[in-house]
Amino acid sequence: MDHPPFRVGYLVGSLSRASINRKLAGALVRLAPERLRLTEIPFGELPLYNYDFDAAFPAPAAAFKDALASVDAFLFVTPEYNRSIPGALKNAVDWGSRPYGKNSFTRKPSGIIGASVGKIGTAVAQAHLRSILAFCNSPLMNSLEAYIQFEEGLITETGDVTNPTTAAFLKQFMEEFHQFIARVYTVLPRGA
Repeated sequence: MDHPPFRVGYLVGSLSRASINRKLAGALVRLAPERLRLTEIPFGELPLYNYDFDAAFPAPAAAFKDALASVDAFLFVTPEYNRSIPGALKNAVDWGSRPYGKNSFTRKPSGIIGASVGKIGTAVAQAHLRSILAFCNSPLMNSLEAYIQFEEGLITETGDVTNPTTAAFLKQFMEEFHQFIARVYTVLPRGA
């Protein structure tokens, strides 16, 4: 594939610095193909979304919108809270999709992955996020699905995955995500 590298903004659903999903994001950055340039898009400073702000976004929301505009694709790395996505992540998506007619997710590809200590991983949260992103008109990578059961020591502080099978799976996930982004932009060229 002869194209410039894709800029991918990743959003970690948990605001916790010690989040296992933050560790997973670090591993994904290390395992990503060279043609993907991953940058975190933080959203912890966003106020609660209110359409009264649509005419003039507060500074943290304007900076967030600029960060969303600067990338070609999104990777959501999210935990599951009470069988859904964390409220802060939903708030971030709400800000990103507003004001009406300026939805930052429209026509930009998205991938979803998450880690949990539970056996079903983040399956329900991912289903909810898929529904939200579909409404936001973001083309979604539906396969390879990735629900990571996190065990102590699975990912080191430096982003190394200690289980070779999991490392191979995550590398494959990132390669599939790269191919998916390229396919989307074959049909919907960047900037079109």
